[in-house]
Amino acid sequence: MAEEKLFRGPWWQYPPLVAAIVAGIISGAAFVLAHTNLLPPGIEKALYLLAIIIGGLHWMREGLERLLSQGRIDIKILMIGATGGSVALNLWDEAAFLVFLYGAAEGLEEYTYARTRSSIRDLLDLAPKQAVVLRGEREISVPAEEVRQEDVFLVRPGQSLVTDGVILEGESYLDESTVTGESTPVKKGPGDKVFAGTINQTGALKVRATASFEDNTLSRIIHLIEEAQRQKSRTQLFIERFGIWYSPLVLFTSAALAIGALFFSPDPLPWLKRAVVLLVAGAPCALVMSTPIAIAAGIGRAGREGVLIKGGIHLENLGKIKVVAFDKTGTLTLGRPMVTDIVALTEEEELLRLALTLERLSEHPLARAIVAAAEERGLTPLKAEAFKALAGSGVKATVAGKTIYLGRPELMDDLGVDLSHLQEQLSSLRAQGKTIVVVAEEKKPLGLLALRDKVRPKAKEVIRELHHLGIESVMLTGDHLKAARPIAQELGIDEVRAGLSPEDKIRAVEELKRHRGPVAMVGDGVNDAPALAQATVGIAMGAAGTDAAIEAADVALMGDDLGKIVFALKLGRRAREISRENIIFSLLVLMVLIPLALLGAISAAWAVLCHEASELLAVANGLRTSRLKEA
Repeated sequence: MAEEKLFRGPWWQYPPLVAAIVAGIISGAAFVLAHTNLLPPGIEKALYLLAIIIGGLHWMREGLERLLSQGRIDIKILMIGATGGSVALNLWDEAAFLVFLYGAAEGLEEYTYARTRSSIRDLLDLAPKQAVVLRGEREISVPAEEVRQEDVFLVRPGQSLVTDGVILEGESYLDESTVTGESTPVKKGPGDKVFAGTINQTGALKVRATASFEDNTLSRIIHLIEEAQRQKSRTQLFIERFGIWYSPLVLFTSAALAIGALFFSPDPLPWLKRAVVLLVAGAPCALVMSTPIAIAAGIGRAGREGVLIKGGIHLENLGKIKVVAFDKTGTLTLGRPMVTDIVALTEEEELLRLALTLERLSEHPLARAIVAAAEERGLTPLKAEAFKALAGSGVKATVAGKTIYLGRPELMDDLGVDLSHLQEQLSSLRAQGKTIVVVAEEKKPLGLLALRDKVRPKAKEVIRELHHLGIESVMLTGDHLKAARPIAQELGIDEVRAGLSPEDKIRAVEELKRHRGPVAMVGDGVNDAPALAQATVGIAMGAAGTDAAIEAADVALMGDDLGKIVFALKLGRRAREISRENIIFSLLVLMVLIPLALLGAISAAWAVLCHEASELLAVANGLRTSRLKEA
């Protein structure tokens, strides 16, 4: 099989398959006409020879080229030997049918594999062929290939984006499923990144291109998947090494049988036929196809779901995972703190308005969360003077002639603010791993706000799914244990290791691998790069448009959907299971056909028919990898 081929047309246009069908028609016509005495023997042989040339030219040339360039004896050489042997024994009809059957099966297999590998290129059809680019005040329609970085182009509702960019004007919901695999449209506005091939659903957008058509995210995804499909798994490499010595062994055994028959048998013809049949019966066709089709189909399917698996070995390793280790911030959580509780000793809106007044100029993540909570309620800040940052994580200002403080409880203790009325709430919220901010007027507390990073949607469901698969979950985080443990308990994570430096995370991954088996590490692909590299499989989240995240990991989730992790693990398991099924089935076929060939119980045509039928079954079984239901 020619591994590098890509083909996107229908099967009846695939040249090797067309040649095999033509050879079959010629062979069938010659057989029928000869057995109805309508064709002289000389013409019959000429037609069989023509069928052999047409049907065998493609794969015979490939086999001989590999033999001459690499010195490798593969399945095609065995089939060439069987064809030549049949002709030498004057079995022209068997030779022609052997060529037809092998050529048809080989052509169908190649077509299926080529389509499997090139099917991901169908994503390119989702990008428009034309773009409306602004040249000054004019709108000009240009071919997609002519869009360059820094061009400004328009995208109207219902249209897809020609390349990556940043929104300059307009707001809209975009369907990003082609890139991230996320089925829910995402709201985007000025300053937000957008990707090629995504579909604009509602409003008109003006976008500045950040990549040319050839270098956009969609093109990069397709390139990465095609490269990954060329990367072989350990099982594939083992089968290839096996074939390097196995096929020559079959050829030399057949040659020895034929030579022995000529020199030592009084009637060598039956043994010569057996030698020819052995070349076919011993060919490891289905075995060679047992793994590649499952790997290629799996990687292609994953790519269409927004999961980039960077090689067959990584897909195979996904099927072995025993432990999944998660970073916390930005992975299990959104990485954005939010106000979760408001405990007011005065009016709640008054408390929140004062907090907004003191925090509105700060860029600290907690301050931004407080401002967002206030703005959601439609609150506006009060007039304040004499802003001052306080050592110990706090701030003060004068509002309506009174000094207002905002900060951590420890700061309030230092300032002499009496928090005795809030002790019960403080203890409860701290136990939940929440960050607490107190608002006080002079020495009197007005209330407190509790904040916590929000857990990602589906996170709890994903941990439950992992446990259902028999996979342990571990949190590896640099956060304090008090902040990490409540989130781990909420999600049902088996183990928490907190306060870890990047080096500590590497050691933790090594220990997990040593004591519990293969480990998948899930992180953001940049900060967690050392741990991702150390894991059996490193999984980067939210990698769309980020080269660093894609480079850092073995698997890149283009979106932020944690459910894709379960999907990838299930896909790896299915690929391994199907490969194992195909290998066992292929070996059983060889164990049956080889003895039958040596006993003279089957002809060369029957042997090739059984072999190619088994190969097509292996291909069909391998394609089941791509039909895994998404998590």
